Amino acid sequence: MGNNLYKLGKWAVKRRRLVVAVWIVIVIAAAVSGRIWGGEFVDDFRLPGSESEQARELLEEDFPSQAGGSARIVFSAPEGLREPAAQEAMRSTLEAIVALPHVSFVGDPLSGRGGALSSSGTVAFADVRYDQPLSQLGSQAVERLEEAAEVGRTQGVQVELGGELLGFAREPQTRGAEAVGLLAAGLILVVGFGSVIAAGLPLALALGGLATGLSLVVLGAAVFDMSSVGLMLGTMIGLGVGIDYALFIVTRHRSFLQDGFEVSEAAGRATATAGRAVLFAGITVIIAITGLTVAGIPAITLMGFSAALVVAVMVAGSVTLVPALLGVAGRRIDRLSLRSATPDDSEAASVWGRWGRKVESRPWLSLAVGLALLLGLALPALSLDLAMPDGGLEAESSSRRQAYDLLEEGFGPGFNGPLLLVFELPAEPADQGVGIEGATTATTGPTPTVDGSKELLMTLRERLSQTANVAEVSPPMVSPDGGAAVLQLTPATGPQSEETEALVHELRGELLPAALEGSDIQAHVAGQSAMLIDFTERTVERLPWFMLTVIGLSFLLLTMVFRSVVIPATAAVMNILSIAAAYGVVVAVFQWGWGAGLIGVEQTTPIITFLPMLMFAILFGLSMDYEVFLLSRIQEEHDSGHSNADSVVRGLAATGRVITSAAAIMVVVFTGFVFGDDVAVKQIGLGLAAAILVDATLVRVLLVPSTMVLIGEANWWMPRWLERIVPGFNLGEGDADSAGDSHGAVYGPRPEGKLRENES
Repeated sequence: MGNNLYKLGKWAVKRRRLVVAVWIVIVIAAAVSGRIWGGEFVDDFRLPGSESEQARELLEEDFPSQAGGSARIVFSAPEGLREPAAQEAMRSTLEAIVALPHVSFVGDPLSGRGGALSSSGTVAFADVRYDQPLSQLGSQAVERLEEAAEVGRTQGVQVELGGELLGFAREPQTRGAEAVGLLAAGLILVVGFGSVIAAGLPLALALGGLATGLSLVVLGAAVFDMSSVGLMLGTMIGLGVGIDYALFIVTRHRSFLQDGFEVSEAAGRATATAGRAVLFAGITVIIAITGLTVAGIPAITLMGFSAALVVAVMVAGSVTLVPALLGVAGRRIDRLSLRSATPDDSEAASVWGRWGRKVESRPWLSLAVGLALLLGLALPALSLDLAMPDGGLEAESSSRRQAYDLLEEGFGPGFNGPLLLVFELPAEPADQGVGIEGATTATTGPTPTVDGSKELLMTLRERLSQTANVAEVSPPMVSPDGGAAVLQLTPATGPQSEETEALVHELRGELLPAALEGSDIQAHVAGQSAMLIDFTERTVERLPWFMLTVIGLSFLLLTMVFRSVVIPATAAVMNILSIAAAYGVVVAVFQWGWGAGLIGVEQTTPIITFLPMLMFAILFGLSMDYEVFLLSRIQEEHDSGHSNADSVVRGLAATGRVITSAAAIMVVVFTGFVFGDDVAVKQIGLGLAAAILVDATLVRVLLVPSTMVLIGEANWWMPRWLERIVPGFNLGEGDADSAGDSHGAVYGPRPEGKLRENES
């Protein structure tokens, strides 16, 4: 593979104008295609096989009028909505909504049909139903509702929008986080490279790759129900890895130029060495993220797919576009320099070399300090509380949040998360059947025994009304064909409360089975709250299996690369500790409220259900970048004849600056998204930033060196039987010279009189 990458790098330099032109065409074509044929993002958290999903399917089959999307219009006026002016404003708003496309029903708060007025008279709501499902309505339906709401607002009444449509069709908002991340990354690159031109190359890859990757994600949204969180995830990961991957290759290229190689030869060698590490790291990230399919949750799988798609574009650009841009820059890459072109990374001169010697001299102390800090950061994760977001977790300025708060104020906390009890009614021969409320029964075929079932459901309603934590139960509504019925139950507590979750479990496990015992009626508990509870439980159930899958795969890949079982084992432990520390930071900020106000978090919130799984996949892949970059250099030094301890110090000296620069870029990119409005994006951004910071400081430059020094030569141990069956995968990072000298067909000749430090 090194031979092919070497040839690819040299070819890209030779055909640099063609390569750059092709990439420009790709970027433009992807952007135009995404704008013309791209789809909209929808937050659909359906769970195939779950009880709430079975109930939803039954509703769509037996209640076709209820199968379309829905929204809720909330009105409020301090002086009261019974005033003639307020009633006229509500009526004008509802008439404007009736005229909207695909609206099949609009409630009336004053008559109590499809709406209600609170006992205080200051809050009212009206339900809106559509004749199309949510996936077909999209954000245009929300925009039209907003326009209709302005009718009432201009007449002095507060009008807010809520309901499932607002949660389903959300427009992702970043508040310019991408621009902030790029600007900060540019400053770090300029400081790290000391050259404006060299710093611009990674930014060029990030911009082109991000435009292409995100456009492909938008195109995917036309086919799949892609979440808005997936787009944000692709943006975050794409920016971070794109800049990092180019940084590795450009750094290696400049090193070869400093050794006296020609531009094309230096680019070829950089592509064959650093590019090979980039390719391996990128594939690992993609595999780890696509491993989310183990969860069996379509929404999470598609979030991972979005990020993996952008990463794949960045990897392709790293080994094609970056070498071409290196060819365009030529020897001018170090112009506009702020300091010397290439800093001295020798052990004696390097800050990281001196740091490595300190760690080597006190490995036990270094290990103890590192572990203590990691475990301290991870401690809050023991109180991890998972829940899915609803309107109550959105920014206070959003219309959906204000509608949520008004409904809680006017009708109680449970009104924002009613439960639907869906019943499959039995059928019997026609001569024993009874019609529905006077309707004529069929003369042949099975007919539901509606009267007996309805009487039983009325009795059940009375029993449930007296149950603890139940505020209200509606009368049963039977489907037109008599095959199903629905009761709406309003809990006394909010959707995110433990009491509501306990009520759902009590209904499913005790109350409904006991009340329907002896009958043929099948009951299902559905509704938004039940669906979110099912989502959380499915995620928690699959999380251990997913983690084992990712850890096992990473262990196998590192075993192939480093021909050792000790290094992959310690790497897995270190990664788990750094991820646990990141979990702890997120819990401390969002659940405990430590420093929450600094990032615009207005209230303590549970952790988004899918966050631990997403973070584990992404961070296990991203940390592999630094792991491979550091350990491959240590392995190179060890293979060159240095002792284990000396190899660790020399490897750290050579890679410490690049690793910390790359990590700093990742941290500022991820932190930029912390200041957005979406609580899920905030939590993901903070978690990823904290994990990368911990990984690149405590783990890579403290725990890994101290552990490797303590383990000694056993780091490189691998059973002979395992070595025979596990295929090899030599990255050759930093080994271009030795490979070129012994295999001249792979790399070009060395410049006269130029020797690498480890060959002198």
